[in-house]
Amino acid sequence: MRRKGMSILLVEDDEVDIMNVERAFKRINLTNPLLIARDGEEALAMLRNPENLLGLAAPSLTLLDINMPRMNGIEFLQAIRQDPNLRSMTVVVLTTSNEERDVVAAYQLNVAGYIVKPVCFEQFVETMATLDHYWTLSEMP
Repeated sequence: MRRKGMSILLVEDDEVDIMNVERAFKRINLTNPLLIARDGEEALAMLRNPENLLGLAAPSLTLLDINMPRMNGIEFLQAIRQDPNLRSMTVVVLTTSNEERDVVAAYQLNVAGYIVKPVCFEQFVETMATLDHYWTLSEMP
């Protein structure tokens, strides 16, 4: 994920989880800009209006929670996959939901991965480091 200028969009409604992602990124020295949307509607508004991206390029990776108010993660995925300008976005689900229906629905909507958030912060940091390592090795646009 360390490509210069590559921003990451975190779609997450829980303030503690947002802080955990920020802390984990800091711990693994990940300095990519992190944009935060608190639900799917806010994320769509951000993605559809470049002025909402705070001068950054469109995110190269989206980390998406499933359980959120207003527009949940599955609804967000449905919306971006129907939008010609957003349908090719790379999305990794990062959620507490290990419900089979959520996993199946997410993969049917072409997510790049589905990660259940570890409860222990140290395991969460390891998970973020593994995700960073994977994206660093892969050919991500």
